[in-house]
Amino acid sequence: MVDRVTDNPWRSLRRFTDARIGMGRAGVSLPTAELLAFQMAHAQARDAVHQPLDVARLVADLGAIDGVLPALTVQSQAVDRADYLRHPDKGRRLAAGSALPGDAPELAIVIADGLSSRAVQDHAAAMVAALMAQMPGVRMSAPVIAVQGRVAIGDDIAAAMDAAAVLVLIGERPGLSSPDSLGLYFTQNPGPGLSDARRNCISNVRPAGLLPDHAAARFAYLYAQAQVLGTSGVALKDNSAPLLADAAATSFLSPPRTE
Repeated sequence: MVDRVTDNPWRSLRRFTDARIGMGRAGVSLPTAELLAFQMAHAQARDAVHQPLDVARLVADLGAIDGVLPALTVQSQAVDRADYLRHPDKGRRLAAGSALPGDAPELAIVIADGLSSRAVQDHAAAMVAALMAQMPGVRMSAPVIAVQGRVAIGDDIAAAMDAAAVLVLIGERPGLSSPDSLGLYFTQNPGPGLSDARRNCISNVRPAGLLPDHAAARFAYLYAQAQVLGTSGVALKDNSAPLLADAAATSFLSPPRTE
């Protein structure tokens, strides 16, 4: 049988990346297998946006983590997924009448479905577990699951809880090779009306990207530096790479050794 696919010498580089390179061609078109793979990836990205978050399953996953307080659930002002996608501002604000404890945690943990419920479903609980292990000295809130939420809803939640800082775990906009990417957005001294310039982001938390343990270590560094600076965002630079390369730097929040 004659192989009608013309190979591409760049194809060998695909072992290093999920990017669509070196796909070859059949005549002037993509090979059928590559076209079908593209269509599958597009369908997975659409599903990630539209599939509802299984809140009960996420609550159970979080409840299985040692030391985590029972999760709370709130709703944004978006009444459903269609409303959320058509009116982004509604996803940034907490629905009226939402009840949250004002127990003033050092760090409020918010989990929002965002634009990929799959990312939250698959990786949020592992991310919370990694944070708990990396930052045992920080008093964290019970995880607050924000349905139909965007990043800025964390500001409203933090204000309601009187939290000194907030970390929002959110499903990122899916790409054609990353329908399951979780993002972390950190704000020190949060409050309604803040711009994104006040936030720090750690992106692409997933098995093919940044693993939860590594993301937690990076966040622990940012959090510790924010306590020194008293702020977050553009004034706070992520210089954690040299420290993360040192295997002995297991926690940026550990007290200095005295021996």
